[in-house]
Amino acid sequence: MADAKVIPFDEDRPRRRPPRRVRALSGAEPDQVGEPLIAVAPEPSGAAGSEGRGAAGADWDRRIAGGLAFLRRRITGEYEVDDFGYDKELTDQVLMSLMRPLFEKYFRVEVKGIENVPKEGGALIVANHSGTLPLDGLMLQVAVHDHHPAERHLRLLAADLVFMLPGVNELARKAGHTLACAEDAQRLLEAGELVGVMPEGFKGIGKPFGDRYKLQRFGRGGFVSTALRAGTPIVPCSIVGAEEIYPMIGNAKTVARLLGIPYFPITPTFPWLGPLGAVPLPTKWTIQFGEPIETAGYAAEAAEDPMLMFNLTDQVREQIQHTLYKLLVQRRSVFF
Repeated sequence: MADAKVIPFDEDRPRRRPPRRVRALSGAEPDQVGEPLIAVAPEPSGAAGSEGRGAAGADWDRRIAGGLAFLRRRITGEYEVDDFGYDKELTDQVLMSLMRPLFEKYFRVEVKGIENVPKEGGALIVANHSGTLPLDGLMLQVAVHDHHPAERHLRLLAADLVFMLPGVNELARKAGHTLACAEDAQRLLEAGELVGVMPEGFKGIGKPFGDRYKLQRFGRGGFVSTALRAGTPIVPCSIVGAEEIYPMIGNAKTVARLLGIPYFPITPTFPWLGPLGAVPLPTKWTIQFGEPIETAGYAAEAAEDPMLMFNLTDQVREQIQHTLYKLLVQRRSVFF
């Protein structure tokens, strides 16, 4: 396969939906043994029916042509990635389509406050982290893309471990994730991208079930310094529902050390049920974006002020924690 063409990471491309298969309303017989069954809906009568068939046929022709063109570009390598390896076309047409059923049908995510995410320009979205496995980051990515009027893409900052795992490394970069370092984050923010960060890191997703919805330490406030340097707003984000998908009741630290991972979770179903134990519980999620905290008014040297960084970090953390408590009070049930 030919190498992908590299373009600047801020170049945009039109978004195309993947083709969806449609089952017909009334039965039909297969043409011959071994051929797939193609059911045909009752033919509408009159000119209106002809127009309907023509429109539907044109729509299917367009979808099939788009799908074939997509496959051709994949095979020939005539697709574009940015400086970080982000493949917008693959993300829109494949990865988002794979995550969307989990978002809409399984976790039934409710999104609030999306109007607080800027319509254009850079912004840093700071969220809590939980769930034993980092599914919350992926659901946050879908929430921003599918619910924002401008269908914006969220570029998540990920831990070093993500880029050390074979296969996961390549997929993460294709989806727009990049290493959680100040230099990469600042480049993306200054280019007008939405950047997502979860400052709790492994302390958040690997905490015991008894500590659910209690925010862990936010590090040294590096994300605040980055936002100050780029002059972009900070948007606090609270996620409820992810804590219960894998209730972590224990941590096999010896196994974790042998495998070279931060923790080895023990849940009511894992590892006792084997692969079935890795299926998350179908909890009901809520993602709420809070009011942005502006940073454009600060002087350039403000990024070096440790007291200012501490105060802003604490402000973001308190806003996320307060919203978590409010959402938990409003929640009727973990699953509904």
